[in-house]
Amino acid sequence: MNIEVIKEFVMQNWLVIVVALIILFFVLNVVKTVLKWAIAIIIIAALLIYSGISIDQIKQTVTDVQSSTMDTLKKEATSMMLKEASKATYTKGQDGAFTITSPNVEIKGRTNSDKVDVTFRGISVGEWKVDNETIRTFVKQAQENGTAPAS
Repeated sequence: MNIEVIKEFVMQNWLVIVVALIILFFVLNVVKTVLKWAIAIIIIAALLIYSGISIDQIKQTVTDVQSSTMDTLKKEATSMMLKEASKATYTKGQDGAFTITSPNVEIKGRTNSDKVDVTFRGISVGEWKVDNETIRTFVKQAQENGTAPAS
């Protein structure tokens, strides 16, 4: 989204924006029901539609934020794996499943699988391939640290 377009829109439609904000302020302060939020959403949606911002642009922005957040989370998880490899414990199940746990990272997988599920600080960061060097190092170090008894 171009900032110049937004500035131009605000300069040309400042009166409409001010009136919408006054109505929005009035609705939020006077109406005390769920209806006020419905009216507020309608006013905001009307302003967005009037400004020329499409639903596709909003969806694209949300998607960009999501992917950026996941990328950052994956980088942090990878970094944390390297830092916490010496604290990781390896738990092997009877069915070939295993779990590796460290203070901030948990990996669950199967012995002959090429993918593992990674959880970072309680948030799933998806399924990762085992061919990742960091994953292999983390698993190897956890196995060397010793196997915890299966629960």
